[in-house]
Parts: sequence; structure tokens; C-alpha cells
Amino acid sequence: MKKVIFIVSGGELDDPLFFREQLARSVPTAVICADGGARHIEVAGLIPTLIVGDMDSLDRVTQDRYESMGARIIRHPREKNETDTELALREAFVMTPSEVWIWGALGHRIDHILANISLLVQGIRNGIQIRLIDTWCEVFLVNRRMVLDGEVGQTVSLFPFGGEVSGITLTGFEYPLTKALMEVGSPYGISNHLTERQGIIEVDSGYLLVVRYFRPGVFPGVERR
Repeated sequence: MKKVIFIVSGGELDDPLFFREQLARSVPTAVICADGGARHIEVAGLIPTLIVGDMDSLDRVTQDRYESMGARIIRHPREKNETDTELALREAFVMTPSEVWIWGALGHRIDHILANISLLVQGIRNGIQIRLIDTWCEVFLVNRRMVLDGEVGQTVSLFPFGGEVSGITLTGFEYPLTKALMEVGSPYGISNHLTERQGIIEVDSGYLLVVRYFRPGVFPGVERR
């Protein structure tokens, strides 16, 4: 059984019901909150395992309440190089999970989104699968082979991350590939679709950024046709 850790960042959590459903299904070993992310999990009736950050987005009353309920808090100075989410990820690595799901990392601020996407590289380097996830989609990196269990019609977009990606082979997709090359500046991997309940993504070299939307034909801000 996979050892999963949830990190809840300070961005949008969207649908609390979806979060609770995934919480019940995955049964994470720990729930780590990055600073203000601790405010989000109140709706799930959760006590975080750990809260980490500079606490500029979490008032002292809430901090004290969580501590009295058994949560551990690691406080950092505001003058730091790491984001609160990166600090939370470091704590998650110490717990040796097989997967880390980061919630509240995909919101309205493009700079924060890009910072969180860059953290996915740390997962590759540590041999741990990291996913940024919200109600609509999940985002992750592939640098070897990934079997994607899903639903026929799901939209899956692929992008080269940090340089060219070679030897891309896609099986179970509307637009299959065999030993293909993707380069930054030519985003032809956008809006592919699963044609099977399993899609296989294989890569010889490089990091492939994958965005998978959960509901076929349904996207944020766009009404279903």
C-alpha cells in the first residue's frame, strides 16, 4: 500500500467535499500544512500533523488552538529563501513517503503556481511522486514511465519542462507518440485525450510535465458544451 502524505498550501482549495473524499480514499499518513493552509482543513474537521512556515498567514489564536489539539508547529523567520510549501515538502521527505499530494498549490497567482511546479523536480530527485492537485486537475512530472489510471475522454496535456524531452511514447491516447521529441516553444502536446482506461507515458530523457483533467470536457471557467 502506498504511503501518501498530504500537504495543504495556502492557495485555493476549491471544493472541500472533493478534498474530504480524497482524504477518505487515500488515508494519508500525515497532513502537513504550509502556514495559512491550516485554515483550509478546518472544513474537513482535521487536526494537522504539522504546520510549518513563517506564520504570516496564520493568526496566533489559530496556532495556539491547533497546538492544544496536538498539532506540531515549526516556525521559520520571514526572511528566508524557501517558500512555506517547500519547507513543508522537506518535512514530508523526512517521513519517507512514496507519494506527496500538494493541495492549494494551483490558484490565481501565476508566480506561486510556477514556484510550486518547480518543486516537482525535488520529487524526481528523491524518488518520490509529487502531485499538485485540486478539484479540476492534477499536475506531475514523468522522467521514466507512468501508467495513468483514468477515464476515457480525460484531457491530458504534456509539456517539456526545463529543456527538451526525448523518446516520448504514448499508449492509450487519441494522439499516440513513438519515440517523439518535445522542445520548449513548440507546445504540440496540449489537449490530448485518453482512449483507454489506462494511458502509458514513457520518456527516455528529460522531464515531461503532465496536466490531467479529471472530468472529460469540463474545465475551470468554461461551461460544458
